[in-house]
Parts: sequence; C-alpha cells; structure tokens
Amino acid sequence: MTRDEAWRIVQDHVGAAGLRRHMVAVESAMRRYAAELGGDPETWGLAGLLHDYDWEIHPTLEAHPKEGIALLVERGCPPEVVQAILAHNSEGTGVERETVLDYALLACDEVTGLVIAAALVRPSKDVRDVELKSIQKRWKERAFAAGVDREHVEQVTADFSRVAFAGGLDLWRHVGNVLAAMQGAAAALELDGSLVRPA
Repeated sequence: MTRDEAWRIVQDHVGAAGLRRHMVAVESAMRRYAAELGGDPETWGLAGLLHDYDWEIHPTLEAHPKEGIALLVERGCPPEVVQAILAHNSEGTGVERETVLDYALLACDEVTGLVIAAALVRPSKDVRDVELKSIQKRWKERAFAAGVDREHVEQVTADFSRVAFAGGLDLWRHVGNVLAAMQGAAAALELDGSLVRPA
C-alpha cells in the first residue's frame, strides 16, 4: 500500500477536517520516530495516517478499529500496520502492543492533540510559532486541550520510553519531538497560517 492509496482511504471515509488533521499529525510524528529508531518511515507513516480512518463509521471504543480493519487488509495494508492499528485500542480489540511500532503509535496518538490545540489558540494558527514551553505552561490547565487525557499520555509515553529508549525518553522530550515533526508538516496540517489568510 502506498501513501497515496492510504490517503484515498482517508478521503473516502473521513469527512471532518479536524480528524484528518489529527491523522496527518500522527503520521508526521511516526515518520520522525521511524527515522530515529531504524523503522521504515513509509510503514510507520501508514500506521499514523490510517489508525483512525474508521472513527466516523465506528465511533465507539468497542467497534473502532476492530470493525474497520477488514477494509485495510483487503486494500493491502501491511500486517505490521494492521497489528499496530488494532493494538492502539487494546481494550476494544483484545490485541496487545508487541512491537516498537505498536508502542510508538499509541504514544504519538493523543499527544498530537496538545500540539494542535497550542497552534489553534495562537493568532497565526501556525504550528511553527508554537514553543514547547508554551505547551508545558498549559499542561495543567484542564480547559486547554480538554480532550487529551494527561494520565494516559504520561503512561503511554513511559511505555514507549521503556520499550524503545531504555527509559530515556521523558514526556517533554517526546512532546518536543512530536512538535518538531508537526512543524515540518505544517502545510499538510493546514497549520501554516493558511486558516487565517483570506481565500
């Protein structure tokens, strides 16, 4: 499966701009970690891009992504990507995380919401203007990125750190890595100032 084929699946099944942005954000973070950890950026990117493709069709943790995975298999999604997508909701699928890819996907998933929120509250709506310290400052503000479960983010980051970094990846280094990856994908995320420029 190519990135173009994966993007067509997203276009066909995801209508909400915010959900598409989230998936591209996770893709960018996954590609960044693949480069650092010796993974294949294309494979890791597919996991990020496709992990929530069925959320609008199956919007419950009991059904997502279990009910949507058959289409990905049918379209030729690599087995390791299928495994990672299933393992990012172990409670609903019964599939546990096993590989570094699996742990990376879950660690990169929800944390992107912090970065997106930080970009959208800026007048410029440009993720390249976001500084790590501004996210750190607002971490304890529950109203900021209210949908992001802080305890979950801390736990899955710690798990990823243990599996892939021998415990050497702390929360704020991880958030900084994800922020940097997303800044490199600002145009694809439409967080490059285009939201405030006249059409």
